[in-house]
Amino acid sequence: MQFQSADFLLFFAITVLLFRLIPGRLRKGWLLLCSLFFYLGFDPRFLLVLVPVILIGYGAGRLIEHAAAPAVRKRIFSCALVLLVLALLVFKYTDFILDNCDAVLAILHRRPLSRGFSLLMPVGISFYLFQTIGYLADVYHERFPAARSLGSYALFISFFPQITAGPIARAERLLPQIEHLPDSQRPPLSRVFSGFSLMLWGFFMKMVLSDRAGIFVDNVWQNLFACGTTETCTAALAFSLQIYADFAGYSAIAIGAARILGIDLDANFRSPYLAGSIAGFWHRWHISLSTWLRDYLYIPLGGSRCSRLCKYRNILITFLVSGLWHGPSWTFVIWGGLHGLYQVLGDLLKPLRAKFCRLFVVRQEAFSFRLLKVLRTFLLTSFAWIFFRAGSLSGAVYFLNRMFTRWNPWVFFNEGLYAFGLDRQEFGILTLGAILLLAFDLISAKKKKDFGELLVTQNLWFRWALCLALILLILTVGEYGIDFSSSQFIYAGF
Repeated sequence: MQFQSADFLLFFAITVLLFRLIPGRLRKGWLLLCSLFFYLGFDPRFLLVLVPVILIGYGAGRLIEHAAAPAVRKRIFSCALVLLVLALLVFKYTDFILDNCDAVLAILHRRPLSRGFSLLMPVGISFYLFQTIGYLADVYHERFPAARSLGSYALFISFFPQITAGPIARAERLLPQIEHLPDSQRPPLSRVFSGFSLMLWGFFMKMVLSDRAGIFVDNVWQNLFACGTTETCTAALAFSLQIYADFAGYSAIAIGAARILGIDLDANFRSPYLAGSIAGFWHRWHISLSTWLRDYLYIPLGGSRCSRLCKYRNILITFLVSGLWHGPSWTFVIWGGLHGLYQVLGDLLKPLRAKFCRLFVVRQEAFSFRLLKVLRTFLLTSFAWIFFRAGSLSGAVYFLNRMFTRWNPWVFFNEGLYAFGLDRQEFGILTLGAILLLAFDLISAKKKKDFGELLVTQNLWFRWALCLALILLILTVGEYGIDFSSSQFIYAGF
């Protein structure tokens, strides 16, 4: 059940309506039932993974809290961690592991491994497994008490707005809100409107921007033999827009839906393409994952409180794991490695940059200098996205070859650029939409508020005028209809 489908809109309307009509003591059970029904809509077999994960997390948390001996607590935590990581390896990385074993066997001139089975990867498995691991780590280190109610814990893991693609919730933020659902009062209209308008903004980002950019990107990747520098560079930039509008759009819908239900989810994006460094980018992009990796991997490895060499090792390990988390492919590993390498090189070159600025009297507080840093970060990020988008290493290499060896600026003038799914008018809509997104990101970065929070501070006539304009844009220039199949949210596949 995709967020942008009519089925979801009907499901969500019924969920909210009954949530407000039923007695408070039934609200947790109703939301849990709705969450399981929502997840069931993808594939009933996925529950065969989700339910055991919930039971393992809940049971291990209770056992850890009640164990008196530190050695016993550690043993329980370690066993649960092994089971959860093993589940991730089996369902997400089996084919990747077997493919690499076959590659090694081919080098040794041995027969490949026989495969008599194929495993489905449950939607959102990476997200709810990381959420479970984070919860158990917090209980083990006594940062948060274990959940008393199985129902509350099950809803914490399976809450439908964020189960398929986050944000990855922390127990200390989400579980107390779930526990207080029976006592929660009807939210003020301003809060409901804030959630509704944030959902609209998410639909706009997905259906008007991401899906439209995806048409061009997909056509370029499928016809690389006919592309040169102009098409590939444009596709690389378009994919940067596509993945941001797609994932930030999902997060906006998820956070807005939860807000309407009276639950606050943490922000997952804060104008990431306005960052002046790769480190700054990761403080703004997929915040729930980057902070998870920081707290549960980077810091336990030693963080930055060690020698410079160990610090760089920790950074690289963290980003390589981040890449592998995104998908069972070496292209994802390279994408993560590039981001780690960017940060290491940035730190190593910091004295050289400072010396350069002093030597040439560069005013670092000037707008032009900050703009240059933002453009540099965006281009480095867009280059890394090429490996993220590529289906294989050979595909990424071929893309880069076409990018750097087939100079063809004339396609801007002979309309050759419009042969990949988007005509001039569609490109104009995409460009105007991107400008609108940039304008909002600039305002959001300055005010430190999301779209819904910003809109409720405006006068009533302006709020509804903007909401109606977004609805009109989604209905008239959104990508949907008989001849178009709206793509799944990109991160729902992770």
